[in-house]
Amino acid sequence: MDFQSRCTIRQYTKQDVDEQLLNWMLETACRASNTGNMQTYSVIVTRDKAQKEALAPAHFNQPMVTEAPVVLTFCADYNRFCHWCDARQAKHGYDNFQSFIGAAIDTCLFAQTFANIAEKEGLGLCYLGTTTYNAGDIIRVLDLPKRVVPITTVTLGYPAEMPELQDRLPLDAIVHHEHYTDFTPQDIDRLYAEKEALPSSRQFIAENGKQTLAQVFTDVRYTKEACELFSEKFLQVLREQLFM
Repeated sequence: MDFQSRCTIRQYTKQDVDEQLLNWMLETACRASNTGNMQTYSVIVTRDKAQKEALAPAHFNQPMVTEAPVVLTFCADYNRFCHWCDARQAKHGYDNFQSFIGAAIDTCLFAQTFANIAEKEGLGLCYLGTTTYNAGDIIRVLDLPKRVVPITTVTLGYPAEMPELQDRLPLDAIVHHEHYTDFTPQDIDRLYAEKEALPSSRQFIAENGKQTLAQVFTDVRYTKEACELFSEKFLQVLREQLFM
């Protein structure tokens, strides 16, 4: 697969994803790096129409949740590992933020490795950032026990579209050598010039009645109020699920 040409797929054909293929991809993705080889992650595979419809509100009813053949919810999971510790006379202490962060990182590595494999097999997918926004609702729908927290969701199927590639910042906006070099106003102008000049960016600005593309992000798409609201909701989920 040419990763330079990969794109997010939100529309899928009616073709189902073979169970054997899906299991093989998930098994292969388990080869991803993880902390201490503990594999503190799980994935819930959702194919049932009613279950997808139950999940949809947590993802703001984005159409691909109900239209994709498969929805995968990737979770940070210390539940299984703690059960193993209990059964082997090992006293665990993983109800803390550090353990959660490690499990969350490993969950993302597992999910992205799966995504790479799936795309190589001709499938398309879309990550749903809404998973942590409404994690409590997802926990209830999927019956997740304590010590299990949903981190990201992937909709999966065979592409029914080939959208244009999304823009990316130049590499020198991302990479720092030996130490972090902060950005001057001139650097920012140069690094964001191409993004701001795109017709789609100008359309976003006009549609939202803003003066700059940055204002579309701060005032419309990811407002301070929304970020604080979903932060508090997710922190409450962590308190309920982990800090027992």
